Amino acid sequence: MKLIGLTGGIGSGKSTVASLCCERGWRVVDADGIARDVVKPGKPALSELVAAFGEEILLADGSLNRKELARRAFADKEHTELLNSITHPRIQEETQRQFATARGDGCDFAVYDMPLLVDNGLDKDMDYVIVVDVDPEERVRRLVAFRGIEEEDARRRIAAQVPDEVRLAAATHVIDNNGTLDQLRVRTTEVLDRIEAESPKV
Repeated sequence: MKLIGLTGGIGSGKSTVASLCCERGWRVVDADGIARDVVKPGKPALSELVAAFGEEILLADGSLNRKELARRAFADKEHTELLNSITHPRIQEETQRQFATARGDGCDFAVYDMPLLVDNGLDKDMDYVIVVDVDPEERVRRLVAFRGIEEEDARRRIAAQVPDEVRLAAATHVIDNNGTLDQLRVRTTEVLDRIEAESPKV
């Protein structure tokens, strides 16, 4: 089974590429989905986050207020690292479990949809690394327009991730997503075709 790391800066459209991988029948391991699961009420990570960032990160029903956590966690590098130290080990454990399941199911390709793939040095464990690349100013515009994130917060989140040039240096394949959705579909198909051609079944 080939492991494909899929990454890109926040607002790059990486999730759309992941959905196209699913359409092709590739198994996708979604780091963000796993991250949401490990901080559900009753999970140890949520208690640790409250201890680290305060009761104010909880909603009235006891679930995580993601927007407030993000505001506090991305305030500076120290707090971002604190967030990562709590959540990343648990995310990695569940990730490995899902990869093992994919192998057991006989999957040929497993995609690790991971925003911080390069930030955390996990790109080195992949057979291929796909980077979805978008100009930072366009990413800010999309985050404000489509996710309702304040511009200052969007810029802070982008700054908290590794620079684009570092991410691109780790790529085996780059998908330019500065254009339309139709263009993204075409470019993604081209890259996935190329990876399949480079990885003949044994």
